[in-house]
Amino acid sequence: MTGWRVACCLPVILGLLLPPAAAVARGDIRLSTWNLDWLTTRPQGDAALPADVTPRTAAELERLAAYARRLAPDIAALEEVDSPELAARLFPAPGYHILVSHDPVVQKVALAIRTGLAVTRHADVTALDVYPPDAPRHLRSGLDVSIGTGADSLRVLVVHLKAGCRDSGPDSRKPACHTLLRQIAVITDWILERQDEGEAFAVIGDFNRLLAPDDPALRSLASSGPLTLATAGHASPCAGGSYFIDHILLGGPARAWLQPDSLRVMLYGTGGHEDAIRLSDHCPVSVRLSLP
Repeated sequence: MTGWRVACCLPVILGLLLPPAAAVARGDIRLSTWNLDWLTTRPQGDAALPADVTPRTAAELERLAAYARRLAPDIAALEEVDSPELAARLFPAPGYHILVSHDPVVQKVALAIRTGLAVTRHADVTALDVYPPDAPRHLRSGLDVSIGTGADSLRVLVVHLKAGCRDSGPDSRKPACHTLLRQIAVITDWILERQDEGEAFAVIGDFNRLLAPDDPALRSLASSGPLTLATAGHASPCAGGSYFIDHILLGGPARAWLQPDSLRVMLYGTGGHEDAIRLSDHCPVSVRLSLP
């Protein structure tokens, strides 16, 4: 079955099929995050790619674009994007404006922003690459953008954090956990600045972490003020009932903008030719915000 499903409060998914996104009402926006699973057309064997990663085919790009049209976000955080040109294959002009981080890696983070929304780009949060300059590989920066003007301006930070520490405790000796907690500290500092400025903000993307109210990572992020985790207590139908690692975290005035029960996950179709098409190992996650 293809379509939207409500993420429920228990590991058992109570599905609800919804129609394609309708036109956005004034002051009502859809905010989404979508990890696109190595969205690249570099040839297999490219030095920047793992050996098992293959380039996207034209058919795969067409199917992803079809799902992007169904998603119809106003603001979409994108992860694992190689170039703005590829992101624009899914979210083309003139409907969308694409911003991509300036990282020298294949798995960049990006934003697709509906044309007509005012956009101010800030410097990438390069401190999220906590590896030393001479490391053989590097981590992704955060993409930092203000969208809108005046009272309805939303500061957005798009992140894709280190994998390998989904639910380990703060005393874990895993190198991945040490790395991820260092990244969490960087985001905590960014959130503190937003709280001090009184800004409405969102941190969205692939956290590679099962955030929960008692999680030390989330407690650190909320140390400077209350946050609303839209995915808290919900299970994802995309992952067969496991909890989310793709999150939408709201702070400041944006907490009051979240429409209750608006969390949605868009599933991919199964069967037929689509079985042979690699889409993504993540599904798009969305909420609706009611701006003032």
